[in-house]
Amino acid sequence: MPTDVPTTASHSVATTVVVVTWRGVDHIADCLDGLAAQDRPHRTLVIDNASDDGTAAVLARHPSRPRVLRLPRNTGYAGGVAAALPHVDTPFLAWLNDDAVPEPGWLAALEDTLRADERLAAVTSLLLRSDGTPQSYGVHLTTDGHGADLTEPRPPFGFCGGAVLLRTAALREAGGVPAEYFCYYEDTDTAWRLRLAGHDIAMARDAVVVHRHGASTRPGSARFHRWNERNRLLTLLRCAPGPVAARELARFAALTAVLPLRRRGWFRHGEAVPTAANFRVALRCRVLAEVAVRSPSTLRQRAAVGRRSVARRADIWRRWAGQ
Repeated sequence: MPTDVPTTASHSVATTVVVVTWRGVDHIADCLDGLAAQDRPHRTLVIDNASDDGTAAVLARHPSRPRVLRLPRNTGYAGGVAAALPHVDTPFLAWLNDDAVPEPGWLAALEDTLRADERLAAVTSLLLRSDGTPQSYGVHLTTDGHGADLTEPRPPFGFCGGAVLLRTAALREAGGVPAEYFCYYEDTDTAWRLRLAGHDIAMARDAVVVHRHGASTRPGSARFHRWNERNRLLTLLRCAPGPVAARELARFAALTAVLPLRRRGWFRHGEAVPTAANFRVALRCRVLAEVAVRSPSTLRQRAAVGRRSVARRADIWRRWAGQ
């Protein structure tokens, strides 16, 4: 059963903090220590993605005694949060990376911000790197549909899923979490659907976490780029205006087709092909194949998103793309 921080006269338990971990033996205890130091009562639910490195033992002996749901296989961050949602019965739900350590006032700042404005469905945190420099003030939407971290304080389009507080009912009504994404873009996709449903998203500068970015996955790896590129295209198909989704899918396919020609020097005055994994033709072809396989279900999901929406896709795009 969940273990709650003792309630006070002024605050009852309003939030379940969901921590998804996979092979987190080296950092999960620091995350739980940070949660234990919070000055706001909460429940902690750890989703263990079939860790095989001793993580289970760390969770079992931690003095905060979090509730643990161990999954039979690794479902990624998106799958872990989706698995947690049916077990949440508090009005607020926080997502927290297992390699993030919240400062003591983190949860109070998020809850107070969310309570202060009923239009808000989510409040993102200020994520700092280990050296104290800002990693994310939230997420902005680029002109080609990427969700990118804001590195300066300004109104965010969406939130960084590494540390965010959401209204549980709003998340469920917007369709929950795209478990099939495995990881990356589950936050941008969710934020987009919340905005289409008429909600706002804010950032709380006093809600600070220190984030060891990439402790569980390696940014820049082939897997990272595969998930990142695939899930961006799927998010556009689900949430963006139709012409935007079609344009970006066509651009991705066209660049994939010309990359071999550029490498052979057919474009004499063209730019050199970057060495990053997302410019490997085989990886890009795999992304296109996975998008094609998922297209029928994604288009059905797009229709469901449209039925739940009160804002026009084109209006959201015009307001936020490139900001």
